[in-house]
Amino acid sequence: MNPLLGGQGSDATKRRAVRRGLIRTILVLVTFAAVSACTSFASGPSLLDGRAQVPTANGSSIFGSIPAGEGYHRHITGISVTDDAGQAIDQPFLGGFNIPRPQLIDIDGDGDEDLFVQETSGKVMFFEHVPEAETPFQWRSDHYQGLDVGEWYRFVDLDRDGDHDLLAEQPFSYVRYYRNDGTRQAPKFVQAADTIRDTEGRAIFSDRQNIPNATDIDGDGRMDLLIGRLEGTVTRYEETGTDRSGVPLFELVSDRFEGIEIVAQIGSLHGANTMALGDVDSDGDQDLFWGDYFEPGILFLENTGSRTRPNLRGEPLPFPTQDPLRTSGYNAPTLGDVDGDGDQDLLMGVLGGAYNPNTTTADNFHYVEQSRPGLFEQRTSRFLSTIDFGSETIPIAIDLDTDGDIDLLVGNKIEQDDTQNGKLYRLVNEGSSTTPSFRYDGDLDVGGGYHLLPAFGDLDADGDLDAIVGTWSDQLRIYRNDATDGSLLLNFVDSTSIVLSRGRNATPTLGDIDNDGDLDLFVGESSGTINFYENTGTPQSAEFTLVSDEYGDFDIGRRSLPVLRDADGDGDLDMYVGSESDGVVLFRNDGSRASPSFVQATKLDVEEISFAAPAFADLDGDGDDDVLLGLGAGGLQLYENRKR
Repeated sequence: MNPLLGGQGSDATKRRAVRRGLIRTILVLVTFAAVSACTSFASGPSLLDGRAQVPTANGSSIFGSIPAGEGYHRHITGISVTDDAGQAIDQPFLGGFNIPRPQLIDIDGDGDEDLFVQETSGKVMFFEHVPEAETPFQWRSDHYQGLDVGEWYRFVDLDRDGDHDLLAEQPFSYVRYYRNDGTRQAPKFVQAADTIRDTEGRAIFSDRQNIPNATDIDGDGRMDLLIGRLEGTVTRYEETGTDRSGVPLFELVSDRFEGIEIVAQIGSLHGANTMALGDVDSDGDQDLFWGDYFEPGILFLENTGSRTRPNLRGEPLPFPTQDPLRTSGYNAPTLGDVDGDGDQDLLMGVLGGAYNPNTTTADNFHYVEQSRPGLFEQRTSRFLSTIDFGSETIPIAIDLDTDGDIDLLVGNKIEQDDTQNGKLYRLVNEGSSTTPSFRYDGDLDVGGGYHLLPAFGDLDADGDLDAIVGTWSDQLRIYRNDATDGSLLLNFVDSTSIVLSRGRNATPTLGDIDNDGDLDLFVGESSGTINFYENTGTPQSAEFTLVSDEYGDFDIGRRSLPVLRDADGDGDLDMYVGSESDGVVLFRNDGSRASPSFVQATKLDVEEISFAAPAFADLDGDGDDDVLLGLGAGGLQLYENRKR
């Protein structure tokens, strides 16, 4: 076998050269430091230091921070991040958005409309509206009151007692009812029925991919339930009274409410749909907005009738009528006064429909302001300011510029404006080792492809960091660092020496697992197992030989993402493994530095998420590992280690 870094490579078209600043210290993929993420340390600086208490609907808390798991504190804010235009990112560590489903309501009775957003199944996020604040919609929770909302939710005053109740999906396709047994200022939701029923006692169904709505559409003081159907029609139920438990009962009025039949732009197709209702033109009646899987924008049906005699039989019009929005389809609108000027604005989440959802993985949360009566203008496609690189982000903590503090690389699955490739984004730390401040700084060029993930290490003993890059394929690319001045000059060497024996989506990590002075290679892949390649060469001339494609019988389901780290401070390398649906699992090395023996220990005790790609670094200089998680939604979550 030839040394991996022994030649320049004969194919000039494969050569990649990039000078992107200085690199000296790798803190995630190569480190052999015995700093424990689980050991107690003396009290040191915290990302919370100097943070002010702010009032919330549920008492006071620190804006952008909440305890999460055993010994961790989750931060939404607390570290400054600026984008490539120099603009501060308000709430950088929300985790990103792929399929935001928003609703604006005044949940705390303070006269302004708060924001709820569903991004994942079963949970709804809560953002309190603080109108005079620099960040007017402030994160409070990823899982509001612990309520299970299935695939959709809708706050409505179903029992007409002056406060908001909640309708949500009860699997599969039932309409669950949470009654607000609190007050308008301090809501408390209690499940009153696992499904809403009609007057005959039959369960009312709403296809789980359709988001219904409820309002008093005809002004008679009784709630109407409107359910979009896959055929493009709307079913209307009207409340007739309550059952013995006080749960409203509904009577079917029409399966073709107002003769509505939405026919999409692709032939005569119909599909999953959403709707919003509101008096957008201030004429006293309820207008209707419709989003559809096969519709690239939002359709507006003006109510040309009155508050008591609705008429929604006009032609559905793309909205805004003067400059219609166009997305990948399946758009979820909500109406409310976003800017506090007394009129109705529109927020719209893009769930992704028939027009290539990969093109809206980041620009998917639109704000359309009613700037004057009847004139609607789009203000942004990223209403909540946060780190969002599309989907399936994987962070790497590394000192890119040799200044002694932590910088970041963040890989994504695919670029929304280049659906043939992903990127490795650079976030340079312009702060310090105890007070980081990150700035977007372009990307690191390691060639094209999806799911780019480099493992850095000195593979030829010349004192700098070379790279092994995993992609969506089964081949790993090898780059030699030919810089002589401490900078990074990566030159492509080979992509055939290391090929997975099965599976794809290679996720490499490097470390000296057998204590022989050279770096060995572990590679995760799509089936969830771990591949182990022993370095049978030397520190000067690495040669990787496959030992096992099912190393240690590891299997975390799908999409294994290994990271070597001394988690318990005993001087040997343990392994954290991220996954597609099972969080981050720690496999503790109960062997030694030279003879490892991995035993599954525990999950990383942070919030329950699906796709999770971990990176570890001491971001606040207090001597322990903090955690960054890459997520399926394209952003990052930050967990400060507070185990003291």
